[in-house]
Amino acid sequence: MNAPLLARDIMVTRLVTLTPDMDVYDAIGLLLRHRISGAPVIDEERNYLGVFSEKCCMRVLVEAAYDGLPSTQVGAFMYCEAVAIDEETDLLTIAQIFQQTGYRRLAVLRDGKLVGQISRRDVLRAAHELLAPQPDRETALLYLSGIIAREEAPIA
Repeated sequence: MNAPLLARDIMVTRLVTLTPDMDVYDAIGLLLRHRISGAPVIDEERNYLGVFSEKCCMRVLVEAAYDGLPSTQVGAFMYCEAVAIDEETDLLTIAQIFQQTGYRRLAVLRDGKLVGQISRRDVLRAAHELLAPQPDRETALLYLSGIIAREEAPIA
């Protein structure tokens, strides 16, 4: 049987990252320039702190209108409770997290340090390649059915 696809096999490692002390105007500009809906926020040692997304940007706009924007740093607006996964997380578990949450991307960590990111599209691409017509397509489908048979892992 084929080895399961893991986060480390499908993650993107060249990322746009932000720091908590970055100005929100500059962060929004990076998101727009790179045509991405969010980016991980890390410290100087690459420790994962959270994510700054388009939704966070909406909070910036609303707070600026109502509260006069008490802070202009990314750290004041980033989402710190975002689910992150480790690089050994299997493809089906990742798909289940995306199905059960509104997340568009997941940070991939090794010992708390950011090593990559996986988007919904990355999961679709990997699944599409896995299920592509091929002589051993039955093996790929058996791989998925074998994972489905195991107990659902809780989302942490």
